Amino acid sequence: MHSDPIADLLTRLRNGSRAHLASVDIPLSKIKLEIVKILESEGFVKGHEITNESKFPTLRVHMSYDAKRRPILHKIRRVSKPGLRVYRGSDELRPIRSGLTTLILSTSRGVMTDREARKKKIGGEVLCEVY
Repeated sequence: MHSDPIADLLTRLRNGSRAHLASVDIPLSKIKLEIVKILESEGFVKGHEITNESKFPTLRVHMSYDAKRRPILHKIRRVSKPGLRVYRGSDELRPIRSGLTTLILSTSRGVMTDREARKKKIGGEVLCEVY
């Protein structure tokens, strides 16, 4: 069992992109699936699928690369950790790196990006930042 499953997801994605893997297998959970859906909609990963090849369901994430085989996912970092939770109100959510960095938040209305949270004027726990 992992003490921080979201950090495990981010580490597997980071390692997979650095190793130029076509896909990465991750143990499935609802929050991981929502994070991967956001990464897919933002263009950081190509796609995902749920497989039942092993004893437990697995989330297979297909990595995305540019024409020169460089990973689209440059940096992915856990912000809120089990030992130190980081919360931001809607007024504290500002664009980072001129809007190139995407924050993924867990809000009362589900997991969403910082842009969506600013539009809906809600805050939440900052799970990770991606660029």
